[in-house]
Amino acid sequence: VQLVESGGGLVQPGGSLRLSCVASGFTFSRYAMTWYRQAPGKEREWVATVPSAVGTTNYADSVKGRFTISRDNAKNTVYLQMNSLKPEDTAVYYCNARMVRISYWGRGTQVTVSS
Repeated sequence: VQLVESGGGLVQPGGSLRLSCVASGFTFSRYAMTWYRQAPGKEREWVATVPSAVGTTNYADSVKGRFTISRDNAKNTVYLQMNSLKPEDTAVYYCNARMVRISYWGRGTQVTVSS
């Protein structure tokens, strides 16, 4: 099982990034996919979730209206489009796959928002 995040980097405030997470080794379409983030010295926090089947996506209040989570089951990939980035969005972003009690994690990708 693998989850590999990419797309992180350094961006100025107000800029955009799109993160990708490619999954392998399990039936991707059956898993809810979630992005988490962890800033230095802080606990990991939930960012957004897209369900495995038809349903609504959910976002943390801190990113609502700025971030969009989506998935492409044909490509086994989940995305996080991040717009209007703020310095407080700086963190390592992790991809998670979950189905009942089964949970897989990626290793993360660094996002730094700074001028």
